[in-house]
This record gives sequence, structure tokens and C-alpha cells, in this order.
Amino acid sequence: MKIKDLPKIEHPREKHIGAGHRKRLRDRFLQSGLDGFLDYEIVELLLTLGTPMKDCKQMAKEAIKMFKGLRGVLDAPLDELRQIKGIGPSNAFGIKLFQAVSERFAKEHIPEKITLNSSEAVADFLQKFIGREKKEHFVMLSLDAHNCLIKISNISVGSLNASIVHPREVFKEAIQSSAAQIIIAHNHPSENPEASPEDVALTRRLIEAAKIIGIELLDHIVVTKDKFYSLKEQNLI
Repeated sequence: MKIKDLPKIEHPREKHIGAGHRKRLRDRFLQSGLDGFLDYEIVELLLTLGTPMKDCKQMAKEAIKMFKGLRGVLDAPLDELRQIKGIGPSNAFGIKLFQAVSERFAKEHIPEKITLNSSEAVADFLQKFIGREKKEHFVMLSLDAHNCLIKISNISVGSLNASIVHPREVFKEAIQSSAAQIIIAHNHPSENPEASPEDVALTRRLIEAAKIIGIELLDHIVVTKDKFYSLKEQNLI
């Protein structure tokens, strides 16, 4: 037998020390999803997507501690994740991929009939769509007479001002969808949900236009990823 034909003998140290634990985590997920998983185990599983030969358990625990839970880890910017010893661009990949896929799924998975009868319900719905966007997105929700969502329309992207949010664009969408009433909304990437004077002025301008057209403007909601501000509840409109 030629030397080159001899089978390769794998040295025990070449095996990844955490390979068995990693396989057990993945098998658990394949069998029952995330049921029974602790938050750090979910992060650990995500880290393994970009980490072929490293134990990720301690990194995951440190991330949960630093960012105060699973949601904090998913929302953390890459540069902050990399402050955890052992986490680099490659093994942070799984975390950011999961966050992006989750957001895309939430945007596309709209129930056939959804009722928006409170500012809390509207905010919860909108945070899945625009709460984490890096630019301001101005949207309009068309509702029927029973507060059921007919359509969500993207009116503009960018800094919110009168030049890019014109009544004709808002009410064109409302009329086309046969809305009985509408709610306007936008996000604040700054994470401060409080309405600006410009937000209030724009809202009042749109309310006057709504009266002429005969479609009631119920509220203007400002959202961040985890907070919201209702101009109606603050008696600003």
C-alpha cells in the first residue's frame, strides 16, 4: 500500500471540544423548536451559525448579561456585540441574520383581518413594520368603519416635512382603498417617540384636508422599536 493511500488518522485534539453539546442543541431545536430553550441557549445556537470550531456558551451568557435579555442581544449593533470576548463579525452573523429574517416575516405576515381599536394596538402593529428602521418612514393605515385594517400604505421615506408628505398623496391612498377612517404614523430612529412641532403642524394640516374629503383622521402615532406616542392621547390634535 502506498503511503498516500493510508487513511488519515484524526488526532483527538482536532475534534471541536463542544461538538457534542452543539449537536445536542441543534437536535433539540429540530425536535421541538425553541420550546424549553433558555435565552442564552438561543443566542448560543445563533452564534454557532458563523462559528464552526468554537464553544459559544460563555459568549452567549455574557451577551445576555450585557444586553439584558434576548431582545437586547438581537437589537444590539454589531460593534457592541463585538465588545463581548470571542464575538467577531463571523459569529455575530447568525444573530443579525435571525433579527433581519424575523423583521421581514413580521412585515409580510399580516393577518387577514386585524382590528386596530386602541393606540396600543396600532403601536404594536407598527413597531413590527417601521419601529427599527434607520430612516423615518411615514405610513398611513386605511380602516373600515369597524376599525379593521384595509391597507397599510408607505407614503414617504426620509425626514418628515410638508414637502414630502402632501395631503394629496395621503388621501389618494385612502380613497383608493375605500377607507372610512385613517391613522397616520411614522417612526423616530432617534428612539425618542415624542412628537416634534413639525409633526404636530403636519397632523393639523392633514386633519383639515380630511374634513374636506370626508374621511376621519383618528390619530397620528409616533413609534420607536419599543415605545410610542399618540398625538390624540396627548391632546395635540
